[in-house]
Formats: sequence, structure tokens, C-alpha cells
Amino acid sequence: MKYNFDEYINRKNTNCVKYDGLKRYFNIEDAKPMWVADMDFKTPNFILEDLKKVLDYEILGYPEVSQEVYSSIISWYEKRHKISNINNDEILLTTGVVTAISACIEALSQENDEVIIQTPVYYPFFSCVQNNNRKLIINPLINEQDYYKIDFKDLEEKITPKTRLLILCSPHNPVGRVWDKEELLQLCKICLKHNIIIISDEIHSDLVFKPFTSILHLEEKYINNCVVLNSPSKTFNIAGLNSSYIIAKNEILKNKISVIIKKREIGNLNLFGLQGIISSYTKGEEWLKMLLFYLNENITIVNQSLNNKCNNITFKTPEATYLLWLNFTKVEDSHKNIFSRLLNKSKLALNDGSTFGKEGEFYFRLNIALSKNELIKSLICLNNEFN
Repeated sequence: MKYNFDEYINRKNTNCVKYDGLKRYFNIEDAKPMWVADMDFKTPNFILEDLKKVLDYEILGYPEVSQEVYSSIISWYEKRHKISNINNDEILLTTGVVTAISACIEALSQENDEVIIQTPVYYPFFSCVQNNNRKLIINPLINEQDYYKIDFKDLEEKITPKTRLLILCSPHNPVGRVWDKEELLQLCKICLKHNIIIISDEIHSDLVFKPFTSILHLEEKYINNCVVLNSPSKTFNIAGLNSSYIIAKNEILKNKISVIIKKREIGNLNLFGLQGIISSYTKGEEWLKMLLFYLNENITIVNQSLNNKCNNITFKTPEATYLLWLNFTKVEDSHKNIFSRLLNKSKLALNDGSTFGKEGEFYFRLNIALSKNELIKSLICLNNEFN
């Protein structure tokens, strides 16, 4: 079956944050939104058709979580990630990965404990730590010509007896790294040595252009020192269904998290969220294959465009995600002015890199999950202002 990723869909006036939130977040309404990490591609038909079947029941009452929900997650991990030892009772359903991160922080640490994040990183990590009254410890990634690595020396130097958690972004948003097995092993060894639990956000693990290693691929002692968070939302463009899950193979950790999920009332997915998981993970393999091919072509288009027309803006080809971490350090202007020029001259709304940490100054995150035609038009606007 062929899927049409070239189709243009007008998302304005659909209560969509990406488009209808421009006024609130950017104080502008006529810019092309290339910021929020959802795709402008139509949600796959097989998901939409299954959601319509739910509507056909004509009664939207309280849902029961069927075995099919758990089985779909388990089978997806077997087929997609070659992980075959996950059981029902190791899966906790939640209404979102960010809410799950926050719940894990409360469950697995105490107020004023230290939590490590590795910047530049997905900005809700900051608020999840701070809103739980934990102390934020920054372990900046090493930037080697826009190829990022974990700074293990800095990490060990910053660990104290109060350090309880490390939130890992794997694959990493926004820098697009897929951590190698050796990197994960070194990280896990350090954390296990210092009794630091790893919360691994793996929501982009299906959107990879090289083999992905989950902490769940590692030895049991490391798996037992971590919890993994995931969702089909990024992969299949169903973020609005608010469906995600935690995999915790350590029963003690799982039980602690379960208590907080119940306390916060964030474990009850709605009818559509439950069906979204089932449909995505039982029918989505071919669609995902075609999506990755299309995204790869879009990355190539951006690379060629910048090289030919605007070589003072660069980026490292990502190993994962549909998000490009654009480097504007060669542009002779301030970060603030570059942001203004992007928004008001190029009419492009990109994520401000500084929101991902101070290491993001002179960087901006570009979402390339849109039709080639729309992408090319946006690149022309970018090149006209910065060439």
C-alpha cells in the first residue's frame, strides 16, 4: 500500500497547538509553524478507521483495558526492537510521557534530591524536576562539531550522595543522537555504582535511521535500575490521544510508580487512546517504513538547500527524529535577532534553542515532518533572509 505524505492538510482553526497556538507562543499568526514535534502528515488511515469504529458503537462509556492493549505493546517490542521478555504486569499505562516523567520523579526520589539531565535537552525535563521540588543538576553533552556525546567525566564529578535520578533522552531530542550500546553501558555502570535510577524517555525510538539500543537490551542488573517510557504518539502522529506507558521490570520501582500514578489519577486512558495503541502497534509497520523513507528524503532536501544557498546555517544529519538542530553560529548576529529574523522576516516559527538549555544558544530546532512542497517553500524563505 502506498501512503501519500505529499498531501497538504490545512490544520488552521482545528484547535491545534502547532498552528492555532502561534499567537499565544510567538505573538504572530502568519508564520509557518515548524516547531511543535508533531507531524503535518495525516494520521494513518488504519488508525482513523479503527477510531471511527469506536464511534460507531454510539456509546462512549467508561473503557476497560483489554489484553489486546498489553499484547500490542509486547508484540511491537518483539517485532520492532527484538525485545521479547516484557510481561503485562511490567507495563503501566499513563496519559503522557511528560506526566509519566513527573510521576517517576515523585515516586523514586524525595524533595530536594538531585536529578541529572543532559543538556541541550527536551525542555519539559527542566520543569518536571523543578515542579517536584527536586534540585536540577546539569550534565551538558559534549558538542564536537554538532555531534554530541555524553560527558562521563563531568557526570561523575557532579554526583553527590543526594543524587537519585538521571533522566535520559534516548534517542535524544533535540540533537538527534541514537546512543551506542557502549555509551549506554558506561552510563548504566556509573548510575548503578552510585545508586542512581535512570528514567529513559524512549518516545523517539521508532523514528531512527540507524539501529537503536534500548536500556531494555542490556543486562538484567541495568534493566532493574531503570524505567523506560514510551508512546506511539510521535511515531504515528496521535499525540492528541494522550496515550503512553512505562515499562518497569523491577517490581519495587514499578510498585512505587504505580502508587503515584493512582495518586495523580493519570493511569486512565480514554477509549480512543487505548484503541490508538492497539491500531498503531498491530498495523503500523509498513506505514512506519514509508514514513522513515520520506523523512530521510526531507533531510536530504534541507541539507542540499542549505549547502547550495545558505551555508552559514549547518546541521548534523540526525540519527533519529524528524527534528533538525540548526546551527546559526556562523550568522553574524545575536541569538535574539536571529530569532526575530526567522519569525518576522522568514515567517518561520522554529523552537528557540535556548529553551533546551544555555547550550542551545545560536541553535534553533526545525521540524521537517511535512510535505516536500511545503518544506521547499519554507527553505526558500529561510534562504532569502540568511544567504
